[in-house]
Amino acid sequence: MARVPVPKRLLDALSDDPPGAVRTWLDALPETVERQLAAWELTLERVSTPGGRHGLVALVRQADGTPAALKFPVPGPDAECERAALAHWDGWGAAQLLRADPDTGALLIERLHGTVSLRSLPEAKALLEAAGTVRRLWVAPPEGHPFASITGRTEEDREVLRMLGAGGWTAEARPLTEEALELREALPAEPPEEVLLHGDFRQGKVLAGERAPWLAVGPAPLVGERAYDLARLVLDRYEDLAAGPGPAAAARRRVAKLADSLDVDRDRLRGWSLYRAVEAGLRHAAAGDRRRAELLLEFAGWL
Repeated sequence: MARVPVPKRLLDALSDDPPGAVRTWLDALPETVERQLAAWELTLERVSTPGGRHGLVALVRQADGTPAALKFPVPGPDAECERAALAHWDGWGAAQLLRADPDTGALLIERLHGTVSLRSLPEAKALLEAAGTVRRLWVAPPEGHPFASITGRTEEDREVLRMLGAGGWTAEARPLTEEALELREALPAEPPEEVLLHGDFRQGKVLAGERAPWLAVGPAPLVGERAYDLARLVLDRYEDLAAGPGPAAAARRRVAKLADSLDVDRDRLRGWSLYRAVEAGLRHAAAGDRRRAELLLEFAGWL
């Protein structure tokens, strides 16, 4: 049997990691995939490329010929959280988890149409379908769940934002950075609810399916208020908004429309949207992607 190929994007993302559990996992990944295929009687069709930076996904056939996706997330707490969230949703609004192997971390997931996401739809239709999908995901978390809270997730960002906001060309963005940090302190102080969130919900994470028209994939789950989840959707296609007429007004209309359609407080959604735009913008700046950084910070300014 030919060696299972590891996508270059995943190799590039992890190859510079110091020796440890993740490097050991990466080196053994081709053999791990082959063993899992045999254990679950799966036939490999192909490995998805270019793939992502957080795991390997292979398109497979089950013994009865049913198509599925075999995923190997990079080991760590995030992998366990993804498994737990998919299991809890049990196909409601998200791809169905069919099997899981605690030893290898493998997830056998309902196969969706990977090349057809909500980004293929016109903007208004995409937002409508996205709202209907994310609404299904917002359920009470299970007892004894492993998910971080919004407070915990954003606590990790606080010092990063301070450091990034103090450097180089981003000096002009410091007022926005300070506002984002103030929002990060104020918004989680009195959360209106504690529900299970997708964590990275955007149009590209909602794929066409057979069992349901649209289903979410690739969660980075956590527990908190819906406005935090919805804020990532507010930022979607920000390049399109920037290129269109009246982008500031269009951004504010998007906040109002999404908040009203899902019964979320407009001010809290605006706050979390500004926070997530600044956080993403500063991270793009640190990675050297100045164009995206400037657009995201401009978006935050519109809010």
